[in-house]
Amino acid sequence: MFVRSKTIPAIQRIGILFAVAIFASCGFNPAVPTATPTSSNFSTFSPVPTVVASSTSAPTSSPTAMKKVDASTMEHKLLMGYQGWFTCPNDGSQVGGYFHWFVNNIPDAADFRVAMWPDTSELTPEERCQTKMVFPNGQPAYLYSAYNPKTVLRHFEWMSEYGIDGVFLQRFGSELSTPAMFDERNVVTKNVIAGAEATGRVFAIMYDTSNMDPATFVGELEKDWKYLVDVLKVTVSPSYLHQNGKPVVAVWGLGFTNHPGTPQQAMDLVNFFEKNPDPTQQVTLVGGVPTEWRSLQKDSLSDPGWKEYYCALNIISPWTVERFTTDVQVDQYKSKMILDMGAARQCGAEYMPVVFPGFSNQNSGGSLLNVNVTPRRGGNLYWRQVYNAISIHAPMIYNAMFDEVDEGTAMYKIAATINDQPEGVKLVPLDADGINLPNDWYLRLAGAATQMLRGEIPLTIEIPIKPGTAAP
Repeated sequence: MFVRSKTIPAIQRIGILFAVAIFASCGFNPAVPTATPTSSNFSTFSPVPTVVASSTSAPTSSPTAMKKVDASTMEHKLLMGYQGWFTCPNDGSQVGGYFHWFVNNIPDAADFRVAMWPDTSELTPEERCQTKMVFPNGQPAYLYSAYNPKTVLRHFEWMSEYGIDGVFLQRFGSELSTPAMFDERNVVTKNVIAGAEATGRVFAIMYDTSNMDPATFVGELEKDWKYLVDVLKVTVSPSYLHQNGKPVVAVWGLGFTNHPGTPQQAMDLVNFFEKNPDPTQQVTLVGGVPTEWRSLQKDSLSDPGWKEYYCALNIISPWTVERFTTDVQVDQYKSKMILDMGAARQCGAEYMPVVFPGFSNQNSGGSLLNVNVTPRRGGNLYWRQVYNAISIHAPMIYNAMFDEVDEGTAMYKIAATINDQPEGVKLVPLDADGINLPNDWYLRLAGAATQMLRGEIPLTIEIPIKPGTAAP
């Protein structure tokens, strides 16, 4: 997301009865007490039962192209965030520089601002963005621009190859009033539409409200959605994601302590999206909400009016990036997930938990900050979150992020070792935690996670593939 997660510490009533959570075999015995709805502003309910874990042999086949993804539903889908915010000089955009790659637009190691190096070995000559950096073997280091449709298409080809359903395309509200950035976001949107349609993937729009003007953000988002529907015609695409018969739109950030808006403004936006008199503008609304949305504490604003907003959403997705590091912490959060899903159902909403592979913001702002803040541990942090989400019957999963190398949550191909990174800048390669991994490891994991979510492979607490294998 556009705002650092460290700064953001991430009613119709439907009666529901849950059984006591049962932790299963295969050696899983986390020290987590039975969940109780402490400090919740919602009615009392009990946890949902956990699916029994099953052991499975490691799949051994190579990644293969998947069949076309069903765009009519979010059920049993793992969807990634797609930033698409990288530009380079001479890429044709009006931005005219290395947006998000370098702090002061100087393409050298001292000015580099991201935490991980994207594997760019597959770039064709017309996609390569020149830098002043070199690899240890003396070869030039190139970057890419999401303004280039060929590069975005390659990203979607990876999704298809590894069995990933699709993305929520980030659309940053603070950029919409700047002509150059508005044009860049529109071109990237067109690239995503083309990539999704060509590969049979799905996509939907996710608005990020970070840094928007509190006085104008509602009108700006409403105006932009009308533009996307009426001019760019995003919802006409056969790849545009739907749920409950309507196009899906996500709004991320409302209700967080350092984001714009009042509960009334948030409800105005809900009414625009969910109850628009023009049926072509109506959507199924996803809310990227604070971790503590139920208690209105910590990362959530405390005004009781926010409870009405959270409960008015069609799908509730609490933000969890950088909220935990160890398996014990992940398992402790599981009890909160159970209560979150129950509360969402009482609101008449669905629940979409967030998972992430790790976190690092060491080069943000051009200075060395924190190296490998949340270690990936070879994928174990990610897989534990996926396992817990599926074990409580979460119907869908949001995966942060496909291409977020700024904060080190990227899932696409990443430099495997220090020798695959440019010299002179400290980054986080995939072997940072002492485990040798291929550059596509997290694409493989996401493919396996998607299969487990759909029930195509057994639920297992252990990663079901090895670094030399892939999900079938």
